[in-house]
Amino acid sequence: MGGATRIEWTDATWNPVTGCTTTSPGCDHCYALRFAERFRGVRGHHYEQGFDLKLHPDRLEQPARWRRPRRVFVNSMSDLFHARIQEDYIRRVFDVMESVPRHCFQVLTKRSGRMRRFMHKHYGEDRATPPNVWLGVSVEDQARQVRVRHLQETPAQIRFLSIEPLLERLNPLHLDKIHWVIVGGESGPRARKMEEDWVRAIRDECERCQTPFFFKQWGGRWPKSNGRKLDDRTHDDMPIGKTL
Repeated sequence: MGGATRIEWTDATWNPVTGCTTTSPGCDHCYALRFAERFRGVRGHHYEQGFDLKLHPDRLEQPARWRRPRRVFVNSMSDLFHARIQEDYIRRVFDVMESVPRHCFQVLTKRSGRMRRFMHKHYGEDRATPPNVWLGVSVEDQARQVRVRHLQETPAQIRFLSIEPLLERLNPLHLDKIHWVIVGGESGPRARKMEEDWVRAIRDECERCQTPFFFKQWGGRWPKSNGRKLDDRTHDDMPIGKTL
């Protein structure tokens, strides 16, 4: 599995791991869980095991076969830093990303503490972090802002926030050492409403800090139910000099 995707801020997805477990309120209506569980028990399907955690070492070489440079969302159907994924396997994933510098890999996690420990152990002062590997954390509410601090303390050349679903106002949002911010509302049959002023506050802080701001969607029953314009314009900013 992999290749083209409808996610606006990336070009492709790559899932050397699938499945996960819930860890915070942002997981409550997880699209990946909902999708995967539809196929539980369907013999031969990629998600025959539903959303149970599963490693796919046979997929590790997929990016090398993609000749055209692209932005690649790593583990759109999992979390690379899940506690049950062995460190040796995470290391193998990073080895692949380093070996294919023509692609830009976007690694997004809710397990920010483990990501910080891993990156300091395997990179840190003695080894540069890969310039083509962006590291990001998901933040959905005020209590999860600790993940931002963990990311700021993580060695990386590009750090980004995925604030989706945004469940409440984030105040204050500290963007020191953050190079990109994505914001989006929840989608699905039980989507929780996102207030316009919550989004404006993040946009305004990004403008103040000159941090690229990407507004993904308002959300609703379907991802595109309410469009993706904020105050009559589309925000598609990307980290300067890092687009493909």
